[in-house]
Amino acid sequence: MARPTMSTVVGDLHEVARQAARAAVAEVDTAAMPDLVRELDSSVLLGIGAFLGSSTGLRHDRCTAAEIIADLRTAPRHEWIPHHWLTALTAGGLIDRDLQGRFGRSRPIRRSELVGAREAIGRTVHGLGYPDRLAHYLLDTLRHLESLLRDEVSAQSLLFPDGDLATAQAVYHDNPINRYLNAAAIEVARWATHRCPDRLRVLELGAGIGATTADLLPVLSGHTMEYLFTDLSEFFLQTARWRFAQHRFVRYHLVDFDADIPQQVPDARQVELVVAVNTAHNALHVGELLTRIRSLLTPGGALLLIETTEEHHQSLTSMPFLLSARPGRPHPERRDHRAGTSRTYHTGAEWLAELRLADLNPVVLLPEPQDPLAAFSQHLVLALA
Repeated sequence: MARPTMSTVVGDLHEVARQAARAAVAEVDTAAMPDLVRELDSSVLLGIGAFLGSSTGLRHDRCTAAEIIADLRTAPRHEWIPHHWLTALTAGGLIDRDLQGRFGRSRPIRRSELVGAREAIGRTVHGLGYPDRLAHYLLDTLRHLESLLRDEVSAQSLLFPDGDLATAQAVYHDNPINRYLNAAAIEVARWATHRCPDRLRVLELGAGIGATTADLLPVLSGHTMEYLFTDLSEFFLQTARWRFAQHRFVRYHLVDFDADIPQQVPDARQVELVVAVNTAHNALHVGELLTRIRSLLTPGGALLLIETTEEHHQSLTSMPFLLSARPGRPHPERRDHRAGTSRTYHTGAEWLAELRLADLNPVVLLPEPQDPLAAFSQHLVLALA
């Protein structure tokens, strides 16, 4: 993303948020992170390539995507995922595609390479500041690729074993990039309380495990009339009710944000701040979602958006399975820039364009392009109505 023009409305908020975010990772050596991100991506992609090369007709011949899907006995709702992998593997040089649309291995993957890739996953995860639990999770997803594709194991059961949130906490909170982004988000929340003392109303969409919510609520407490914690999953709502019970101003609602939001939550009309953290990309049409969000905001209200702007290979063994349709349903078709593709995320430029089309003016963007943490392709945007 290119840095947007600063608005006089927010004054020095960008700099305050940037300094707070950098202070949150002050003890971390970030210089090596771009190289470590690339190494982790290539290690996971190698694992996927080895799996397809040993479990399908690719081990001895060229195959169409349909033949590969059949070899893997892929569940109908996941049939889009091997297509997605083949696109990444072709771009990564591990698979090639001929003029007839048949895929073949560019070269065999040696066992020693796989051993090295497994070791690299542990080393790079540690070097990037993630808990070791994340390395175990990545290796588990690689080991279970066949079962995941066949719907014999669910991605949710690996991410939330026996309902435990610790692995998801490692992914979404306990690491440098999320400490950085959440520290900036805290400054945005503090700014919002100053603008609307004692009457601030906040709506969080797709709040999930509440990884960012947990950092925002202490700042908002005492200054907020109502915090609407919403998600599509009752599991997350139940967990949040227990976790945030001390914050009496939080209300919990099931919400599908691809549908009319006020019909599901009448109290969602006219809020001063909407929070959407790593969830807006799930919308079938991002522009329509942003327009719905804009209609909920009071004049001068704000959207705090945290989003991924590039799909990294390290997520290919997990995120696609979490995005697949529910059992028995077809994979949902995107209707925005991603239509006709298997893309999960918008680029930074596409997000900024969609925000402006929805009459939401981007005024804060972090991390800045030159920051090594930008290698994670996760960004915080504050946009004003």
